Amino acid sequence: MYPERENLSIKHWSENDRPREKLAIKGKAALSDAELLAIVIGSGSRNESAVDLSKRILAKVGNNLNELGKLSLEQLMQFKGIGEAKAISIAAAVELGRRRQITELPTKPKISSSRDVFALLHPLMGDLPHEEFWVIFLNNANKVIRQEQLSKGGLHATVVDARLAFRRALELGASAVILAHNHPSASATPSDADKNLTQKFKQAGEHIDIKVLDHIIIAGNTYCSFSDEGIM
Repeated sequence: MYPERENLSIKHWSENDRPREKLAIKGKAALSDAELLAIVIGSGSRNESAVDLSKRILAKVGNNLNELGKLSLEQLMQFKGIGEAKAISIAAAVELGRRRQITELPTKPKISSSRDVFALLHPLMGDLPHEEFWVIFLNNANKVIRQEQLSKGGLHATVVDARLAFRRALELGASAVILAHNHPSASATPSDADKNLTQKFKQAGEHIDIKVLDHIIIAGNTYCSFSDEGIM
């Protein structure tokens, strides 16, 4: 009786089933997430193929690649079969994917709605384990001049200096700004501190004729727009 394929290493599989060969023959779209991750990992162990190891890792994050991107090196290394080198390879691959999303955006997209802001910034902060505060600088046609990180903090908060934001806005010749930060807690509900900070920015902008159009809170795949909610 022949052994089950699951008990064989990948090198004993049919060429059409091996992830690397399958990609070369059928193209990258033909591979599952687990097969792509197996290529990144490179090898499994005596008792587990790279594909099975990848399936196990993905199962732990609900087969959600955004959740995979949130794992630290230490958390990845908790999986049996993942050492530091493989953990670094996974982290690097996920980061490349995130950067590709950023570079695929138009150089100067026009912001017409809060959904446009979410699409612009979600690749940057949607899966971060800590808070970051970003500012989008716009010209008078609401086209993006630049988006920049203003501050980076811990799990629950980040310190924000409005003076730095408006100084940069003046340097770039911006007519308006949009504020954005993430909530690692996965709840996009604004806190009292978020509301107070927004009002502080809005009042400061009025003195130098730079409008604060919105404040977006990103939490995973959801967001809250202060403008949409009428709390600007």
